[in-house]
Order: sequence, then structure tokens, then C-alpha cells
Amino acid sequence: MNETLALARLGQRGDGIAETPAGQVFIPYALPGETVRAVVDGERGQVVEIITPAESRIAAICPLFTRCGGCAAQHMAPGLYREWKRQQVVTALSRAGIAAPVGELVDAHGAGRRRVTFHARRQGEAMVVGFMAARSHELIAVEACPVLAPGLARAPAVAQMLANRLGGASKPLDIQVTASEAGLDIDVRGHGPIAGKLRLVLTELAERLDLARLSIHGDVVVERRTPLQRMGKALVAPAPGGFLQATAAGEEALASLVMEALPKGKRAADLFAGCGPFSFRLAERMQVTAVESDQAAMLALTKGAGATQGLKPIATETRDLFRRPLLEHELNGFDVVVLDPPRAGAEAQVKRLAASKVKDVIYVSCDAGSFARDAATLAAGGYALEAVTPVDQFRYSAHVELVGVFRRGKKG
Repeated sequence: MNETLALARLGQRGDGIAETPAGQVFIPYALPGETVRAVVDGERGQVVEIITPAESRIAAICPLFTRCGGCAAQHMAPGLYREWKRQQVVTALSRAGIAAPVGELVDAHGAGRRRVTFHARRQGEAMVVGFMAARSHELIAVEACPVLAPGLARAPAVAQMLANRLGGASKPLDIQVTASEAGLDIDVRGHGPIAGKLRLVLTELAERLDLARLSIHGDVVVERRTPLQRMGKALVAPAPGGFLQATAAGEEALASLVMEALPKGKRAADLFAGCGPFSFRLAERMQVTAVESDQAAMLALTKGAGATQGLKPIATETRDLFRRPLLEHELNGFDVVVLDPPRAGAEAQVKRLAASKVKDVIYVSCDAGSFARDAATLAAGGYALEAVTPVDQFRYSAHVELVGVFRRGKKG
């Protein structure tokens, strides 16, 4: 049914929230201070008409906004947008009972996202390539995306050509495209192993498209040029499909915050190290032990370290820190621990840190909720959360990252 609603505030996903006698109603793309007419079904609503627009409403930069699910906040003026993202961190900490100063949001969009994943699905006779609609399985065709870095300008067209070649099995595909210093680095998931004839066809297509590297499920079909990424002083070739910060500016912003918080000392642990975005920078000042479950990432880090002059030693260990966290006696030799876990956080490892003698912990997080949970564990172990800085490298999305700095006096 249609209802006239007044929007009170923004939710975590960017939805406007209206308070009604029946409870909260979440309305996508509505803003605080607006009055809207909406179709309401339970706690969800859909705008039919904006009766009174908010002063904080601006024009979207993309014609697909509200259809494509990639962006949630192109309609927000900068001030509202920044406070909405910062408030996500404030709210998560408050719910966990953590008191800490939360800095202003750091804009780390830079030139745009250097990595993007396109979905490809067969619809009728054609392969459609694009992004999923918000909270839907509908695929929206995309020919251009304004949040991508210039190096990905031709990525939609390239993804379309690859989908056309691989769509014969009618399997849904995910095509990850990364801009590297050598050109486009592409990894395709969903197809399964490829036979000899198809491998030859893809090799020829990679040549025609001038790709740096093409892989299927991490299996390299052809590497015409090494797809290098700069990380501090090092040049690193991440494993096919391996983790990489979404923007170059985002990696630099996160690393700068880590380095600014680094105490004096000789030894650092870099946990959930990936292929080394923090390790290489830490090694300019300290000996580093980098730990990561992905063996291919560890090999990329080791190779990059071997080719880089002017760094202190970097030791690596392939280890699943969820199942086998570093124990207290392993941690106690480090002057500082840096960790950058996945969205689930680092619950098992943080429990060991809380029981250790490590004085300084610098926690890079991509999820405010799991960070707040882990922060509470560290606080119970005697750490004080000295500072939290939110970082925005996923512009217009609901995603926010942060760096938290934990310190304590001598323990035990």
C-alpha cells in the first residue's frame, strides 16, 4: 500500500529510515529530512514520489544509479555522505562498549577502483555482462562505470568478449579485471577447467585484446607481460585472482596510517599479509614476519622481496590464522603486530594477542562490526584503543574500512 513517510535517518546500507506506528521502514535512496510517498511491504519500502526533497540530495553521476546495485549513495551530498560512513564505525564501537576517538573519513578513492568483477550470464541467445541489481539476482548490463580507474576504461568491453567466447557451456561467470602497470590482468571463475583447443582460442584472444595476463580459476592461460603492482619500494605480481586493495590510493592511505602509528622497534609481524602491501613498507624500518594462508600470495611476496633493494629481511609463513593463530610465545618476540583480516575479523588470533606481551597492535579492518568485536577482546586483555581512522576507498558504496591503533604498557 502507498504511504506518506517522513525519513528520520540513514541506515547502515544507506537506506532512509522512517519511524511508523508499525515499526521502522527502510526505503532505498531516500534521505533524512525528506517526505516521500512509498509502497510499503513490511519493513521495506520503495519510493513512488519524493514530495519534499532534502537539501542534501544531489544528482547521481551514473544513469544506472538505483538500478545497478554497485552504488548506494550517489544521491548524497558530500557532508552527509562522509558523516554516514563515519557513523557506521562510531555505532559499531558503541554497540561493543568501546570508547575511542574516531577521526574524520579519509577519502581514498584516488583515480578510482583498479579492480572490478563483472558477472556474465546467458540470457536468450546472448551473454549479458554487468553488475547485479541491489538485493536481487537481476543482472544489469554495464558498458561503462564512472567509479573505475582510467586503466579499466575498456574493461566492460573486454569482459564482454571473453564472456562471448566462454559462454558456450551456459555457465554463469565471474570475470575479475585488474589494472596493472603492464595492462589488464584477468581471472575468470565459474567456467571450470579448459581443454587444449579452448586454451589456444583464449591465448589468441588475449593477444588480440593486448592483455597482460589471462587465467581461469587461477590457472594461467597466458602471461604476455608480468602484471606488476607497486607496493612501497617493491613491484609485486599478485597471484591470479589474488587479493588486492580496491584502489591504489586506498592501499597508500591504509599503509600511511599503519606507518604513522608504528612504534620504535626491530621486529614486526604482518598477519593476514596477502602479497605484502604492508610488509614491504614495514620492512623499510623493521624485520618482518609475514603470515598468510594463501601460498600463492606468499610466493608473490617472496619474489617481490627478492627483487627489491633497501629492505630489511622479510620472512614468510603459510599458515591459516583462523585455525592456527600465532600463540603467545610466538607473538612475544614482536615489537608490533599489524593485522589485516578478511571481513570475518580475527577472533582466534586476537584472543592470543590479548594474552600476549605485545605492546602495540595496528588493526586494519574492512568490517566495522567484526573490528568492534575484536577490539572488545583486546580491551579486555589490557589494550587501549588509541585512535580509529575510517578510510573510504569504495566511493558511493556502503563499505568502509578503518585503521585502529591499540597500545598498552608492559604486561606480565
